[in-house]
Amino acid sequence: MSEIIDSQTAVEAEHGSDLLARISTEMVRAQKKYFGKGPESAKSYMLDDFLLIVMRGSQTVAEKTMIEFGQEDQVRAFRQTFENEMTSRLIGMVEELTGRKVLGYQSQLLFEPEVVIEIFFFDERAGTRAVAATAMGQLQDHTIGEAREGAHDDDVSEGIAAD
Repeated sequence: MSEIIDSQTAVEAEHGSDLLARISTEMVRAQKKYFGKGPESAKSYMLDDFLLIVMRGSQTVAEKTMIEFGQEDQVRAFRQTFENEMTSRLIGMVEELTGRKVLGYQSQLLFEPEVVIEIFFFDERAGTRAVAATAMGQLQDHTIGEAREGAHDDDVSEGIAAD
């Protein structure tokens, strides 16, 4: 019986990993399309009733220059304004990909390390597939749910696509 459960979990994890990779890739596409630069890497995690997307290396040249001038607050303020304006588009994208209702969304920018975190809260807990994929990614295959720079994807001319 445990072999059946293990094989079912593996199949569910595979389907979940496809979803997480699509979410990462679409978030990168959105960042590139609307912000002008996508991150160097993005990875999605589905836990309980939330989705966490961690994007690394997404600062623009202008933002890096402003940070050198000590203007972190200005960079953060612009990013927050941008994310506030993008809320409905990003929520719509995540709802379409997951088939789930998003109740709330928040974005957070960190300068050291250079990370942007996108958090989406759903109206219900995640299904087994996405949770299993996140768990498998943490325990076995660290690339599950990840999009990285240099992968091939015809829809993304520069930047990242799903592995």
